[in-house]
Amino acid sequence: MSGKDWRRLDESDVRIRPGKGTRPRSKRRPEHADASTAMVIGKDRGRWTCAIDSDPDRVVTAMRAREMGRVSVVVGDTVGIVGDVSGKPDTLARIIRVDERSSVLRRTADDTDPYERVVVANAEQLLIVTALADPPPRTGFIDRCLVACYAGGLEPVLCLTKADLASPDELLAGYAGLDIPAVVTRHDEHPDELAGRLKDRVTALVGHSGVGKSTLVNRLVPDAGLATGVVSAVGKGRHTSVAAVALPLPGGGWVVDTPGIRSFGLAHVTADDIVLAFEEFAEAAEECPSGCGHLGPPSDPGCALDDVVTEGHASPERLGSLRRLLGSRAGHDDER
Repeated sequence: MSGKDWRRLDESDVRIRPGKGTRPRSKRRPEHADASTAMVIGKDRGRWTCAIDSDPDRVVTAMRAREMGRVSVVVGDTVGIVGDVSGKPDTLARIIRVDERSSVLRRTADDTDPYERVVVANAEQLLIVTALADPPPRTGFIDRCLVACYAGGLEPVLCLTKADLASPDELLAGYAGLDIPAVVTRHDEHPDELAGRLKDRVTALVGHSGVGKSTLVNRLVPDAGLATGVVSAVGKGRHTSVAAVALPLPGGGWVVDTPGIRSFGLAHVTADDIVLAFEEFAEAAEECPSGCGHLGPPSDPGCALDDVVTEGHASPERLGSLRRLLGSRAGHDDER
């Protein structure tokens, strides 16, 4: 504007370059009506392996769409996918939504950690693998797994391995009051009964090192090594032995191996979460004093759960089993 009298300028003489922040933005997001539905079967470093329509023969690699922000996506999630879903090498699709979860297996690092970690979504049952000997059973860990099941909406199933080394009778008797399905396996026999229970269902597996969980997985899924390798390739070569991975069963269904779980912190679980899983005690729990831990005297002298047993609506063994789980949640167990 050199040579011009600034006092004679009007708005037509002013040129303003719009900044990046002045561009109007729409809150509308694409509907993606043509999105494919898939099951997340593996995750590694910002990439997810997904099976289109839960078909193990239609596996694609996907990233989370920018519009999703930091929405959690875990193994077992049902997601919507757009983009290249051919599954060809070097292709990448986008996850644009996560459907509502029917169940969630959560844990915390310990009982004081407020941060919940979602391990598996939408599993129908949790197979708690425990050896009867070498190593000996850890009932504290079993109890904590049961608490996580009841709080997350999964059906628990006990799998007792190495029955050729010790009898399962004593351990089974300890859980008789909970009516938990149980399968007993031996090292020298194929787990046919277990395979039948897992068929056409999504099942998460947990267990300590040495209990025989890897042996079971390899027997149930003959191509487990190959399937794990496919998922591993997603994360630029890192092996997924510390992350959950879903493996397809030959006869239908999925097993989700969770080798990274060695203990269950239960900071996210309340006493009422557990009691609600026991229908005969749920209504009575509403009559308990505020903050009642439902452990009974002397910890909770006003607990109404005892009345359910007194009135004959539940057995003392059933209440004893429930309170053992409540004690585990409260940190009264000595094994985690």
